[in-house]
Amino acid sequence: MLILHQSLPPISSFSTFKEQQLHSLHSAHICSKFSSRRRFNVICATTPSEDDYHATLKALNSKGRKPRKSLGQHYMLNSSVNDKLVEAADVRDGDVVLEIGPGTGSLTNALINAGATVLAIEKDLHMATLVKERFASNENFMVLQEDFTKCNIRSHMTTLMESNVSITEKFKHAKVVANIPFNISTDVVKQLLPMGDIFSEVVLLLQDETALRLVDASLRTSEYRPINIFVNFYSDPEYKLQVLRTNFFPQPNVDAAVVAFKLKKPSDYPSVPSVKSFFSMVNAAFNGKRKMLRRSLQHISPSVEIERALGNVGLPVTSRPEELTLEDFVRLHNIIMKP
Repeated sequence: MLILHQSLPPISSFSTFKEQQLHSLHSAHICSKFSSRRRFNVICATTPSEDDYHATLKALNSKGRKPRKSLGQHYMLNSSVNDKLVEAADVRDGDVVLEIGPGTGSLTNALINAGATVLAIEKDLHMATLVKERFASNENFMVLQEDFTKCNIRSHMTTLMESNVSITEKFKHAKVVANIPFNISTDVVKQLLPMGDIFSEVVLLLQDETALRLVDASLRTSEYRPINIFVNFYSDPEYKLQVLRTNFFPQPNVDAAVVAFKLKKPSDYPSVPSVKSFFSMVNAAFNGKRKMLRRSLQHISPSVEIERALGNVGLPVTSRPEELTLEDFVRLHNIIMKP
């Protein structure tokens, strides 16, 4: 995923930066926007706040840092966006929230103000130190300097929940609220969504195109992929609102969007004899996307058996993977794998 990164501008250029952000805007607001596919809200650039451009630049300079392209760092300058993320997850007093990549702590601050206990995972040592210092006096905040895509988040969350009796008694599930680097979006989604036994909600700020693809991919289109089957197997996704690129520093070359994934409990997952074999079949089907399923799945079962299973599901024997819903794949898998 290619993202346009800007070099960190000096404070003297803030007036120009601010003018570009606030052009035709009187104050922080949410404006309506229409697309051919949906009507959604757009978060526009806002007036300065405690985590605006000046504050972000000062925080970075305090550690001699600038946004790192390799880590996909884009810092949020609009407190209204953070408030919308908190609202989308319905964060309430006493909730336990996992945050990925807290950066300078702008979203962290909104979560703590909402009354949450926050566990943050930050890969950048310098930013982990910065956010730790910022919230040093708050006993409801903890940051771990780790690469989220490689850490054992289940172990970390279990330890946190079990170590606090008051948390365990009040809440059975934690939540995830994060402004994540666009370049690890798919990895984060794949890691978190199967954790419905720990998390109830996962609210992420993603690249807009990715958000639409995950939530609203239609059958018989090139955008329909195994990840759509995965997302709907483990969650009920909802596109919340678009966030314009002007809300970030440095400004990416794409807009973003807030997506909420309501995680299903393991007992509510589609009934398959083996989740591993189910997704193995789905992936195999899409590896030969232009092929009919009777051909792409013939390594699993003879073509004649695939045709018979498709017929039992009520599908044409000439079906291709992009024509099947999650429910179709589940029924097909269960028939093929039936002893």
